[in-house]
Amino acid sequence: MRLLLIEDDPTLAATLQRSLERKSIRVLLCADGALALAAWQQAQPDVVLLDLSLPGLDGLQVLQLARKAGLRTPVLILTARGTVGDKVLGLNAGADDYLPKPFDLDELEARARALHRRHTNAEAPVPHSALTLGALRLERDSGALYCRGTVMDLSPRELALMAALLARPGHAMAKERLFELVFPGVADVQFEAIEVVAYRLRKKLAGTGVTLMTLRGLGYLLKAD
Repeated sequence: MRLLLIEDDPTLAATLQRSLERKSIRVLLCADGALALAAWQQAQPDVVLLDLSLPGLDGLQVLQLARKAGLRTPVLILTARGTVGDKVLGLNAGADDYLPKPFDLDELEARARALHRRHTNAEAPVPHSALTLGALRLERDSGALYCRGTVMDLSPRELALMAALLARPGHAMAKERLFELVFPGVADVQFEAIEVVAYRLRKKLAGTGVTLMTLRGLGYLLKAD
């Protein structure tokens, strides 16, 4: 596994690089937010470990630029900011997981490997080539969601939520079940994070002819307008 660590604390960066490489994980380093996007594009890592407090550009700006550039690498945010609001901002910007400092090295490794496995499994071919509803088509082989033939720009979490709901269009799915599908095996994410993903997805579905509905006490469903 190849990790890109974007962290401006040289002592922490060197410690993480040394410790993770002992576990057969290759770690590439970048210490400047202004250089991070280019380093990300060049390295093509399996997972990105991203600090929020960076010189040049902060971590959230780097993440937003990366997602706009089409980089879908799983991102684990590492930060001393531990409030729920900061977690929501990170998830809303396209992060996949969040680990506040100080953290346990074994937990960091486990989370990074879990993100890598989930991302790899999500890209693996599965039976049934497509799920459709109205003008939307989710190609399960590629994991791409199309609207009238154009690929939509969705994060891995948003795609996971779409896949779950498109499997049963017009039927409500409980938030608890959707949380398990969108955040599998993640321990340090608030349950309300599924609402953040649903909110982002609902905005992106505007004008597609498909609506993501909230059913109080039941969960979410997709329906064609």
